[in-house]
Amino acid sequence: MSLSSILLLHGPNLNLLGTREPEVYGHATLADHVATVVAAAATHGIAVEHIQTNTEGEMVNAIHAAKAKADGIIVNAGAFTHYSWAVHDALKSYPGNVIEVHLSNPGAREQFRHVSVLSPVVNGTISGFGGLGYALAVEALVELAAQ
Repeated sequence: MSLSSILLLHGPNLNLLGTREPEVYGHATLADHVATVVAAAATHGIAVEHIQTNTEGEMVNAIHAAKAKADGIIVNAGAFTHYSWAVHDALKSYPGNVIEVHLSNPGAREQFRHVSVLSPVVNGTISGFGGLGYALAVEALVELAAQ
């Protein structure tokens, strides 16, 4: 199976990247991270659609819509990672590959961040590598699609 399109999903507060807790999330903006994915995907001829939402229902709807138009998903669900069973169920119903990305290492942070309710329904999680995680996620989707 070839990969021709990726949905890049960002959850709540990630629109504040670059100014929100730069000691944790770095100084790169959301636009910088989107550009990283677009550039990495372009080297493989892959189109990228990006959606950032602060609303759980919008994220669920985007995942549902991706069934008809995206071959893979990269998701940084922000706080939804730790409690959204609605996002979990939507991702579980998605037939393609999904990579979960976190800029920081949730396991090295507050206890409530140690659990991802999304991890059981994604192919893998990349965390703690800052913006590099997004490029790694593109490569992971490419490799999974080639298998």
